[in-house]
Amino acid sequence: MAQQSRRDFMSYSTLGVLGLALGGGILGTPYLKAHEARLRPPGAVEEDRFLALCIKCGQCLQVCPYHSIHLADFAKGYGMGTPYIEARNRACYLCGPLPCVLACPTGALDHHAEKPEDVKMGIAVLAFPEACLALQKKPVPQGHAGVISKHPHTRDVEEELLKKLASLEGKPCTICADMCPLPNPLSAIEMVEKEGTVRPIVKSGCVGCGACEELCPALTPAIVVKPRESYASYYGEGKGG
Repeated sequence: MAQQSRRDFMSYSTLGVLGLALGGGILGTPYLKAHEARLRPPGAVEEDRFLALCIKCGQCLQVCPYHSIHLADFAKGYGMGTPYIEARNRACYLCGPLPCVLACPTGALDHHAEKPEDVKMGIAVLAFPEACLALQKKPVPQGHAGVISKHPHTRDVEEELLKKLASLEGKPCTICADMCPLPNPLSAIEMVEKEGTVRPIVKSGCVGCGACEELCPALTPAIVVKPRESYASYYGEGKGG
């Protein structure tokens, strides 16, 4: 009888644990949710390989002069401790020799990426044209630079960025093109006049750094980055954005 009671207890306990899991416990944790496309730092290799190679050391975060890189926590789901970028909060500005790539000890950030043009983070998309100030023929709002997220320990490069942004206030909005950090911005995005309005056209040189998304003055950014997408996969060869 005692043996039977023990078996019953174990059975009920197992069912109880499964019930908790199904009720939002284990099976409800972010770790078991489907992978979301996440904007990775410059040079990130293909996602599955990136997750295998990254040792979550945080070296890329420490050397980033723009405070662009964060480490995923439990709430982010899979890949806890791996680096990612929230473009709307602080984009990547493709600085010089790509210090984050140089700092990576494992190759999760590919050391063959030596300059901004080598980077393939994603692709910019004019996802909400109805929000685009250029299409609405509206100027950049005064004080826009003041609403851009500031790190408590702002560095000189960030201050220079905000000064350049402030110089565009009150002018017709061309921020996504004027603030593109690539050495040759016109290879990535260009303001084109069509049917009496000016609109941004994404080009094949776009690397998906997210600067246009962060700095877009619309309340909901008109232009956003699609992580891990390429120009060819999103727009198709020979088509404009």
